[in-house]
Amino acid sequence: MKPYKPYIPQTLSELWDQLGSMVLGATTFVDRSGYFPERSIETEFFSLNESLKLLRPKFGETNFATMMELSDRMRAYFESDPEDNSEGGLKGRECIYAMEEVIRSVRKQGRK
Repeated sequence: MKPYKPYIPQTLSELWDQLGSMVLGATTFVDRSGYFPERSIETEFFSLNESLKLLRPKFGETNFATMMELSDRMRAYFESDPEDNSEGGLKGRECIYAMEEVIRSVRKQGRK
């Protein structure tokens, strides 16, 4: 079996898809299907943060800083609630929704 290599989203659309996947995989991101046994909170946040760094020019410095802060806060919330039965899971997902709002605003700015 090949080792699991997390995919780094290259575009805002791919990042959007990853965030949607993270809503579903939260809070531990462990793959229960068996297809990706090495997937974890570590690999998911590596992928997210590397994508944010890659897309930094599209975000601009202020939005990039916001996205990184939301990523850090989200991870802390998810780690505080591995069973997804308290406020940590909900607050982590709220961070995802806030990140989606940033992406929406960046897309709107790009259309002008």
